[in-house]
Amino acid sequence: MTVATIPAPAFAIERFKLANGLRVVLAPDPGAPVVGVAVVYDVGMRSEPEGRTGFAHLFEHMMFQGSHNVGKAEHMRHVQSAGGTFNGSTHIDYTDYFNLLPSNGLELALFLESDRMRGPAITEENLANQVSVVKEEIRVNVLNRPYGGFPWIKLPPVMFDTFANSHDGYGSFVDLDAATVDDAKSFFNAYYPASNAVLSVAGDFDLAQARELVERHFGSVEARPAPVHPSFDEPDLSAERRVSYTDERATLPAAAVAWRVPDPVTELDEFLPYVVLGELLTDGDASRLVERLIHTDRTATAVAAHTTFMAEPFASRGPTVMLVQAFLPPGTAVDTVLGTVQEELARIAEGVDEAELDRVKARVAAQLLRGDDSVMGRSRRFATAEIFHGDAAMSTRFPALLGEVTAEAVAQAAAALTPNRRAVLEVIPGGNQ
Repeated sequence: MTVATIPAPAFAIERFKLANGLRVVLAPDPGAPVVGVAVVYDVGMRSEPEGRTGFAHLFEHMMFQGSHNVGKAEHMRHVQSAGGTFNGSTHIDYTDYFNLLPSNGLELALFLESDRMRGPAITEENLANQVSVVKEEIRVNVLNRPYGGFPWIKLPPVMFDTFANSHDGYGSFVDLDAATVDDAKSFFNAYYPASNAVLSVAGDFDLAQARELVERHFGSVEARPAPVHPSFDEPDLSAERRVSYTDERATLPAAAVAWRVPDPVTELDEFLPYVVLGELLTDGDASRLVERLIHTDRTATAVAAHTTFMAEPFASRGPTVMLVQAFLPPGTAVDTVLGTVQEELARIAEGVDEAELDRVKARVAAQLLRGDDSVMGRSRRFATAEIFHGDAAMSTRFPALLGEVTAEAVAQAAAALTPNRRAVLEVIPGGNQ
């Protein structure tokens, strides 16, 4: 047996915590005259209360509506006037806000992020405006788009039973319209304390000066206790679940199949083989399912496999999945494709060639390493590693850990993906064919 040796990138990382509980990660790198500043809050769609679906995403929008010393739309104006870019995003288990600026924009980014950490401008006007914006986003990205929400919104309620794991994180219009200013303030107070966040700075800056600036801008943010995150666990499936629905805008059938996998945080060693397995199945023309479904059998026009619904294996915790999705030619039966998937998993369970495995592990590690080339991507990855794994430097070790995954472990992972543990979602096209 051979094990691919993949080196870990060597970034200087300094970690410390402020008196208010804010965790800080500083990673200086003078390679380019830019700085990336990210703030990640340990709250995502899975944390939002019942009756308030979509609230985590709605609140991300609210964080751009001004704060104590920053007027509405001024965050955008300040960053862009300084030659930078910014954004925010909501995920299943976290929400992040990030800015990329020339090196001399570090203090500006720290000021802007600390000001809204003290409290966004939560008003009736801002809330009503952002509810409308989010509803329009849902119309554009889900309701009026072919395959909208497939499979990341549509498959969880087939797979899971609890509200936290199964609900639509984009939100229902009824719940969004029912949101109140008091709801928003309560959400901020519960989930947006400094003690529930990580500030990550990467790029071209002086370490001592950055420490002083962080303390100056964030040190006076009110100290509040971090929320206690409940367990999101629920039993695994013991029998196949299958749901189909008609998409009036879709022109081709599609299917997604998912299985529960080990916890990416508490069972990382057991989880890693599934990351490699997803690459083995569908990444590149030489992958198992691309070769079989698309090139040989021609029973799919596109296929993809990955762990976690949002394909971010190292920024997730708790119950999650190994997912395979495919778009099919007209007339192809979903069971034909499912049968092929199970056949290929059975072949892998019988054993994997070391040369093929080394090639696959090199590809997935290279994808992670490319993410570190970007100062902004590096800053965000350090922050999520600190949130989920308690150590920002873990983000540099994931490629090497994947390189240590054995053929036996991948075979065992494939063998665990049995038909009785799977959830299947079928899209029936209702559009013109």
